[in-house]
Amino acid sequence: MKKILIVGYMHSKHDKRVYRSVQALAKSGKVLYQYISETEESVYEDGNITYIPIKWSEPKKMHPIIKLAKRRVLDDKILELIAKTDYDILYLHHFLPTKPIAPFRIAKERGKKVVYDVHEYHPQNFLADLPKPAAVIKENIVKRLFFAQLKLSDVLVFVSPDVVDDLNISTLGKPYMVIPNYAENVACPVLDVQQKWNNKTIVYVGKLARRLDEEKTLMKRLLAEGFTLEIIGMEDSCFADIPHIYTGFLPYEEMIKKISGATYSLVSFTTVGRKNYKNDLYSLPHKFYDSLAAGTPVIVKESFVSMSRIVKQLGVGVVVDPTDVEGSIRRIISAYEQYKQIVQNVLVHKQEFLWDEKKEEEFVEFVMF
Repeated sequence: MKKILIVGYMHSKHDKRVYRSVQALAKSGKVLYQYISETEESVYEDGNITYIPIKWSEPKKMHPIIKLAKRRVLDDKILELIAKTDYDILYLHHFLPTKPIAPFRIAKERGKKVVYDVHEYHPQNFLADLPKPAAVIKENIVKRLFFAQLKLSDVLVFVSPDVVDDLNISTLGKPYMVIPNYAENVACPVLDVQQKWNNKTIVYVGKLARRLDEEKTLMKRLLAEGFTLEIIGMEDSCFADIPHIYTGFLPYEEMIKKISGATYSLVSFTTVGRKNYKNDLYSLPHKFYDSLAAGTPVIVKESFVSMSRIVKQLGVGVVVDPTDVEGSIRRIISAYEQYKQIVQNVLVHKQEFLWDEKKEEEFVEFVMF
């Protein structure tokens, strides 16, 4: 039975994407799983999984260069795991910022297979808050390192096909697989489409506080049109002047049930305030797939290339430009008048939004063999 060392890096134990790979691969191999813990935990085994927690915390507000310097201690611990642990496959969910090439080289020198799961467009995502001109210099440097990492990997996994195209991955001659952040395949209530239409509820699902300056005016206009706004998971000061219902963090199945009763799910945000930020443009977040899997059409920001293409191709929601409030309102109202057909489109394509047995088998086959 093959051994897979999965480096979650700064991800928490039950991060959806990371833990999904752990559970899937543990069905066919023995998994050694490194993750971050805020408390002191011991290494322990459960079935085919050996859990390797590393205690680590850092202030949210810290200069990115200072943060990078402090990460050296964490990176050294993980690099030691990569260099000394017995495994056949190294599965990286992130690179080590202070030693970006070392894990790849060490694993290759040891004759190990390297799988690189690229969650983000790293040249922009890494130290994303740096001001110009430092940001431009950083992006050029990290892009060169990023391509060196890709070349040292044996197989690649991406979230969005647009990242694959942007990076021109086909020229590397590497096997790759696109795995969006699919929804979990859990029981979902039988939809009452008429009730969803009557509810006129728009849900906004979020775990992280993001900039919503452009969206706020649109939200206020939607309220004026008779819609209500419900926030699931994230209560933030940006909503202080917008009437809304707040629902705290919910267990996954309860969250899906709550989303399933809404008329629309709004998926729109700005991470760092830059129009060309590719991690926004190419994002395919959990909330997008969770909403569609729950049978609820989405309202998606037009600049989100990957999401807006799916919405347009499958007819599963509305694409809007939050800066054009009146134009966006017209699109949403027009879609509301065709609501039953849009929900039907969502239900017809529902399986495409779910992580299921077939997708898991293809993933395991891709990584293991």
